Amino acid sequence: MLYGRSTEQAELEGLLAAADSGRSGALVLRGEAGIGKTALLDWLAESASRRGLRVLRVKGIEPEADLAFGGLVQMLWPVQDRLDALPGPQAATLKAVLGAGRLSGQDRFLTGLAVLTLLADLADEGPLLCLVDDAQWLDQATAEALLFAARRLSAERVAMVFATREEGFTAPGLTELRPSRLDSGDAARLLADQGLAPTLREHVIAESAGNPLALIEFAAAQREYPDRAVPLPVADRVLTSFRAQIGRLPERTRLMMLIAAAEGRGDLPLLLKAAQLMGVDLEDLEAAERERLVLVTESSVAFRHPLIASAAYQGAVLARRIAVHQALAEAAMDPDCRARHLAAATTVPDQDTAAELAEAAERARHRSAYAAAAGLYRHAARLATDRAARARWLGEAAALALAAGQAGQAAELAEQAEQLTDEPREAAALAPIRAAVVFELGERRQAARLLIERAAGAGEEQAAAMLRAGATYAWFCGDPDPVRTAARRLEAAGRPDLLVRGMAHLVDGDYAGGLPLVAEFLEGHRVAARETEDEAERMRVLHSGVILGDDAATLALAAAEVERRRKRGLIGALPQVLHILAQTQVLAGLHRDAEASVAEAVEIARDTGLHQRIAWLGDVPARIAAIEGDGERCRRLAREVPEGDRAAADSALSLLDLGTGEYEAALRRLEAVARPGPGSYTSLLVASAADQVEAAVRLGRPERAEEPLRRFETWAAAGRQTWARAVALRCRALVSEEREHYTEALRLHAQGGRPFERARTELLYGEWLRRSRRRSDARAPLRSALETFERLRAAPWAERARAELRATGESGAAARTTAANLIDRLTPQELQVVRLAARGSSSREIAAQLFLSPRTVEHHLYKAYPKLGVGSRRELARLDLG
Repeated sequence: MLYGRSTEQAELEGLLAAADSGRSGALVLRGEAGIGKTALLDWLAESASRRGLRVLRVKGIEPEADLAFGGLVQMLWPVQDRLDALPGPQAATLKAVLGAGRLSGQDRFLTGLAVLTLLADLADEGPLLCLVDDAQWLDQATAEALLFAARRLSAERVAMVFATREEGFTAPGLTELRPSRLDSGDAARLLADQGLAPTLREHVIAESAGNPLALIEFAAAQREYPDRAVPLPVADRVLTSFRAQIGRLPERTRLMMLIAAAEGRGDLPLLLKAAQLMGVDLEDLEAAERERLVLVTESSVAFRHPLIASAAYQGAVLARRIAVHQALAEAAMDPDCRARHLAAATTVPDQDTAAELAEAAERARHRSAYAAAAGLYRHAARLATDRAARARWLGEAAALALAAGQAGQAAELAEQAEQLTDEPREAAALAPIRAAVVFELGERRQAARLLIERAAGAGEEQAAAMLRAGATYAWFCGDPDPVRTAARRLEAAGRPDLLVRGMAHLVDGDYAGGLPLVAEFLEGHRVAARETEDEAERMRVLHSGVILGDDAATLALAAAEVERRRKRGLIGALPQVLHILAQTQVLAGLHRDAEASVAEAVEIARDTGLHQRIAWLGDVPARIAAIEGDGERCRRLAREVPEGDRAAADSALSLLDLGTGEYEAALRRLEAVARPGPGSYTSLLVASAADQVEAAVRLGRPERAEEPLRRFETWAAAGRQTWARAVALRCRALVSEEREHYTEALRLHAQGGRPFERARTELLYGEWLRRSRRRSDARAPLRSALETFERLRAAPWAERARAELRATGESGAAARTTAANLIDRLTPQELQVVRLAARGSSSREIAAQLFLSPRTVEHHLYKAYPKLGVGSRRELARLDLG
């Protein structure tokens, strides 16, 4: 019987009802110790069983908080026979979690995807309830996997509930339910149920402050010691009460309880082996069983409440705790369990114990439990007597902490490793880790300079790789010196690099010298980039397309890299390349695709702890908002872009000003960011020179257009990109008022690329023709411009085109409200799903690519069909979805 929990029960019943009706959901029960979270989970499990739902349970165990996948094993064990039905990589990942296989280099979130697929498969047979108790003690690998699945539940008939204390478990994005303390009426009914005399209840109610566990324990204490006063916070009072109960038990019983608390999992065979070594046995638990402190079954020992285990462990002296952990280590058959107890039993440096911990760390790494592996390496370093081993293990811990999304901890570990390193090559080996950490924390200039500086102490191959990486970092954060230094040092080492040489020319404004080198690099490597396993080299080829402004190559390379990472389950590595893909999709006029790419990247970055990258991703929707004339959204997003990416934010804001006729504001902003200095040579700002020319001419200040026009014409001529040459001719036409520049620009635009720029050229040409009193000739380019602007939802630009058409005498130039494009009706994720479905991919294939469940894919298709006016995949395949 639960008292005072009608609100919580109704909420949880709603979750079960939703699962019954085909909808998934997840929530977090959060509250202090003893508030009744476990009681609610037990009640929910019973309710679900009566409804016919399958129930899976996981319980966080405090001593196993650093044991890789300790929690997930509990959930998988009863359903391991279902793993073979999963897609190959996912099945292999979960088998490795169970110790039935070995993996290396897997993305840590592939486990979460596998859990999602498994839960969805189980739910195909009927609704499923997954309960997670004491989530604050889950190991990080388990917590990440379960939360990854929980956030992607939609239409699988799965309900998930996490119960946790106030601190230690964060689950952004999930609904939280906080059980309240009991009021005096409910507290009195609970005490009556406990058989406490009415004369004693008032004092217990006052002391317990409405905490249900406190009410129960204080009632028991009040009956036995009616005069005891305990002026402590509720949780501490309950813990003190349990310590007092345990303290009154026989010494052998206390020792047996300590062994059970130190072991943590309730593994009866292991407990008995350790107990034998300590001179006690199972019979010594009888007194604790009679006091209802523990429950003993044929296979396990469980404490009635986690606070009882805490009281049993914390109430023992350190020497006794160490002896118990030594016995458990000696008795353990599992090497990871042995390593955990050895670590707890070792208080002074010990190289042998440190080596066992390092081996356990490697096993955790191979299961993609990077946080656990980092913690084990860190502990190994703490116990190591060998200085070199300590430095090496701290470096490994730093790399693994970064892979686990713990950039701050990785920075601290890398710094500790460096302080132990005197050898230049060892320091150089740590530099890429430090640089990656610093980069993710937003200090990209520092990351570039660190790599260039430390490359001097590295071996030949590593030095070259560090110089290339440092130059790329420096280019994209607008820091010229490291680029120049890297080019010189690569040349001096007999390892000249086309891309780095090209960037070195470009930072000095030498477009004619630099862009051909970048183009040569791209042309020579773009085919090989599809085959190589060298991720750094593939990304350099992709970056060369960005620098050159070769949108077609960049789009193809980025899409191929996204597909590669999807197929390999490299979920955490997707945000960076999705960002590049989204930026290029905007340039290609694929705004809805870009929004879908950014939405996915943001979701993954949030899951993986890459919060800085979420801020960087804002430049894409900011530019779309600028084109659409959504000033409020554009300014908000631009404000959120980090300081190091101000060029992208200012470019978006200036485009917004240009579209809304704020030419002076646009020109001032563009002139400020185009001044020589960090970031002034990047391809984005060079391309923005065309906006600078238009703003100057429309403002009636053509002299302020001369320098950006020269700069852009030089860049366009050197890069030889068709769209850039067309825009350069448009800019020249604006200044010269010569028709042939417009007509040649439109001829080049007709070859494809950047539809928004083509429509702007058509608009300017139409304006010029109308001013030249050639109104009938002006209508064709203006109509074409209007069609593109409407498709892109570029409201201020479309309105300008309509105004020009009306000025030519065109009738019917009013705003059209009958949809520019079918895909505008879809959400970003619906768009991703229908595109893949239209190409013939099955729901299961789509689910694997987009990290969803097959049932969620079907749900998105069900919602998308009426929006598109179709009823089947066959009809979907006939649509032009871009």
